[in-house]
Amino acid sequence: MAKLIPASERIERARKLIQKARDLPLPEGLGKNELSYIAGVKDLLRQARDMVKFIPMRAGVSEEMKAEVQKIFEEAEEADSEILH
Repeated sequence: MAKLIPASERIERARKLIQKARDLPLPEGLGKNELSYIAGVKDLLRQARDMVKFIPMRAGVSEEMKAEVQKIFEEAEEADSEILH
């Protein structure tokens, strides 16, 4: 059975994934337009969103934690715009 990861650790891991997407090196040649680069960035951002998407649905989650999850979604969307556009 999979180990349950606490919500605070999930948020921390999601932020690291978003930073990892930002730090992904641009490939030579097509740069931002290379499909493997775009796929890598999109995958890391998807992993970050997936890491926290069920936290607000849990019982007993504070409003602060829900706000943090919303920030993660906003950060992922912002990173997508910054990196790929």
